[in-house]
Amino acid sequence: MGVEIERKFLLAGDDWRELVERSERIAQGYLVAAAAIGAGHARCSVRVRLSADKGWLNIKSATLGVERHEFEYPIPLDDAKHLLHELSDGVLEKIRHHVMLDGAHFEIDEFLGDNAGLIVAEIELVSADARYPRPAWLGTEVTELSRYYNVNLVDRPYTRWSAEEKEGRGGASC
Repeated sequence: MGVEIERKFLLAGDDWRELVERSERIAQGYLVAAAAIGAGHARCSVRVRLSADKGWLNIKSATLGVERHEFEYPIPLDDAKHLLHELSDGVLEKIRHHVMLDGAHFEIDEFLGDNAGLIVAEIELVSADARYPRPAWLGTEVTELSRYYNVNLVDRPYTRWSAEEKEGRGGASC
């Protein structure tokens, strides 16, 4: 069974940029999105993602926290393009930067469009209590705040958030 164990953080500085090993532009959309989950019609999100010349279909449990069920499958590029542009509820775009630090792989997502200004770092772990590096540029943890989940950024983008929400404060709900 696929389980993702991941922590998500705001950034406290730009020093991570000098550590970027590679970057990729990603476009993704949801076939089963936040509205269906919020209404109780779905227990997972279903996402299609495009990056360079590759496509993926991803299914992720609609639960808060560090540990969630996740399944990801490569799909033909033409299928991914069709799903993204014809059947998704909207497209979220970002640049993902890959940073290696002390043996840990951080994925830093710099959002574009209606989510411009939002930059978050994610780190996948082997267990919920696994140790990981905490560089000075790693800021407030927002793993438990659902508004930072990509599935929610389509319907309620970062540009619509209050100043308090943008600082990582406020309640867990969107």
